[in-house]
Amino acid sequence: MKGQEWYQADDVAEEYDDKRFSQGGELIDQREKEAVLEAIAPLEDKDVLEIACGTGRFTVMLAAHGANVVGLDISAAMLQHGRQKAKHADVAGELDFLRGDAGRLPFPDDHFDTVVAMRFFHLADDPEGFLQEMRRVSRDQIVFDTFNRFSSRSIYNWALPMGSRLYSKSEVSVLLAKAGLTLEGVEDDFIVPYGFYRSMPNALAAPIRRLDSLVGELPVTDHLSSVSYWNTRIR
Repeated sequence: MKGQEWYQADDVAEEYDDKRFSQGGELIDQREKEAVLEAIAPLEDKDVLEIACGTGRFTVMLAAHGANVVGLDISAAMLQHGRQKAKHADVAGELDFLRGDAGRLPFPDDHFDTVVAMRFFHLADDPEGFLQEMRRVSRDQIVFDTFNRFSSRSIYNWALPMGSRLYSKSEVSVLLAKAGLTLEGVEDDFIVPYGFYRSMPNALAAPIRRLDSLVGELPVTDHLSSVSYWNTRIR
């Protein structure tokens, strides 16, 4: 995994949510959660694994919607923040946080209804192996996101401290075929770079986001979107 040491640092975990999902970054948080909920609802009594759960943004949300959730991450510091978040949301008894390696998941075959991996695929050293491992432990559905090669992210990707891999849609389609997954649907979003939203107050970012969304609805702009949300099924 790219940036493994960086993500496990205590100071990174301490500042992770505030740096990425405060101010205009709240718009990113809202959209990502919306994409996950749309893909896997209804959640009542569904067994869900979230890989690279970090501070529990999605884990806690899924538990609050009635899922039986396990959040797995390699960072003990991130997991500790997730446990605190679950406690504050009063869902600590509805989920488990586990430290583990996304490349060697500590679960038997077909153990979960759905496997979710958000904000991680671009860090995987072996994307094909990672997708195969997700498929192994899922009996129905896999949901993940990728950052796109022909987007604005390519302009500053080299400057990111953890490194990052960008994908074209054709590359992801090949990976899905090799893993025996059927594409249920894909959504593209955020032509304006994430960093732009994070650098300004929500009140300023909101109108830019509205314009971004309108432009993003045009078919010709799909390839310019920063991120794609993939919803797939086991064949």
